[in-house]
Amino acid sequence: MTQPERQGTSPRHVPVLRERVVGLLAPALERPGAVCVDATLGLGGHAEALLERCPDARLVGVDRDRHALDLAGQRLAAYADRTTLVHAVYDDLPRILGAAGVERVDGILFDLGVSSMQLDVRERGFAYAEDAPLDMRMDDTTELTAAEVLNSYAEADLARVLRTWGEEKFARQIARAVVRERSAEPFTDSARLVDLIRDVIPAPARRTGGHPAKRTFQALRIEVNDELGVLRRAIPAAVSALGRGGRVVVMSYQSLEDRIVKQVLAQGTRSRVPDDMPVVPEGYEPELRLLTRGAEQASEEEVAENPRAASVRVRAAERVREVAA
Repeated sequence: MTQPERQGTSPRHVPVLRERVVGLLAPALERPGAVCVDATLGLGGHAEALLERCPDARLVGVDRDRHALDLAGQRLAAYADRTTLVHAVYDDLPRILGAAGVERVDGILFDLGVSSMQLDVRERGFAYAEDAPLDMRMDDTTELTAAEVLNSYAEADLARVLRTWGEEKFARQIARAVVRERSAEPFTDSARLVDLIRDVIPAPARRTGGHPAKRTFQALRIEVNDELGVLRRAIPAAVSALGRGGRVVVMSYQSLEDRIVKQVLAQGTRSRVPDDMPVVPEGYEPELRLLTRGAEQASEEEVAENPRAASVRVRAAERVREVAA
């Protein structure tokens, strides 16, 4: 594993939609003692901006990548007295908050998907543009790697992963080719997998939709890290943790993530009475109020400045009513 110093070759990167994220969360963090959770801390760019903007707020920063936590800790050293860093997966939010002595949260941020640091470090194996070990673990203390998925899953299971998590039209053909090729030699590095995918996908399909390996790599990454399972557990837990006036902001980078977030937030904006009732009784109002109209996207200017903002979708909501236990 690459050392943190090498991973931090550009630790001062500007995070995606920094000003918009701060603008959405700051109103809930201006009271003394306010608590913000950055559930996907990464290199700490959003967290740094929030701590600077909200001098009375306390931050709980969570990341499953211990190397990211080390680098974020260096970046946030000036705010160490208001910062608690936790090595965990963000669906463990109730335990994390309990251990930190936090009952209610005023702001929660999720910046989903793979981090800039993980993409930029070749040895992590997330990028398909250069040859690297087929790892893709966000937490390198866990066991399952992309290579193990490719070399051990049955053909039908591998096709399911590629089709479901990558929305890959040629999932069955790719899975069949992987099983055939691994019988001669197990897969260890990304270049061989990329070459196989190029051979399997017909030329007309390769000319549209970006890099032909993009969907397969997304699917393997999601499978290795259980990203969508974690997200399904985490978003409801985050909403439940919000105090009245608390806000949650979620940044998604692909449709499968965004769909989960949209469904959970939409459910929170519905009242618990039939649609045809003329008046909603007190105590039956919606729990949440949406702060964004649909999913917000980055401007052309931001994308030109930071190409990784091109696919971001931002949804945010505020808790407007406490729910009795």
